[in-house]
Amino acid sequence: MNKEKAIEKLRDDENYYGSFGKKYLSNSDISTLLTNPLALGKQQAPRPAFLVGGYFHTAILEPEKLNKFKIIEASTRNTKAYKEISGGELCLLQHEVDTIELMTEKMLANDICKGLIRDTNTEYETPGITELEGQLWKGKADIINHNEKLIIDLKTTADLNKFRYSASKYNYDSQAYIYSKLFGYEMIFIVIDKTTHQIGIFDCSPEFYERGKDKVERAVQAYELFYKSEGFDPAQYFINKTL
Repeated sequence: MNKEKAIEKLRDDENYYGSFGKKYLSNSDISTLLTNPLALGKQQAPRPAFLVGGYFHTAILEPEKLNKFKIIEASTRNTKAYKEISGGELCLLQHEVDTIELMTEKMLANDICKGLIRDTNTEYETPGITELEGQLWKGKADIINHNEKLIIDLKTTADLNKFRYSASKYNYDSQAYIYSKLFGYEMIFIVIDKTTHQIGIFDCSPEFYERGKDKVERAVQAYELFYKSEGFDPAQYFINKTL
């Protein structure tokens, strides 16, 4: 399959997150490869934060798809009503949705943010593939603004003042590096604080990209050692550091 056909197939979330997409490495694999390579490919338990983030992205980028989310009127996920209605599925709470809708309004009420997000020559949820360090990688950009020549990623944060720390902790540096190679533009993050609703726009320094590149290189080294080295016995692997 050629690159164009593969990218077109990755537009479908079932393919992107399913068996077809698992043929590619992605930024979501970085943390696993750097900390516990044997867990690569294992299904992660759903988390409310991911569900909230997904609703926020969908509300801004693909509002016509919001009906795929199940919303329950309950104070917490521990209530009897929630457990009965959810049937064991992780669902959004109505008060979470109310907060997300307010954040969406705040972001799009900002002229700079709205201009970047709703520009005349933009693409949303756009997949790409490329080769890095001898391995195939995939990514899906929230927004590609061709007028400004920018890749734009939307983030929510618990504390905007600590976003620099979060950017390293959650591997946004490797995301920026990978996506710059996938799509050929610089990357910026538009971030909204979930409590104060203050907005931040963060561009990426050369050092930030370099840190991301280093993570990609080390992740590929781990991937090739654990999954491409003939006769490799992970039981013999250990980490050696000096304290």
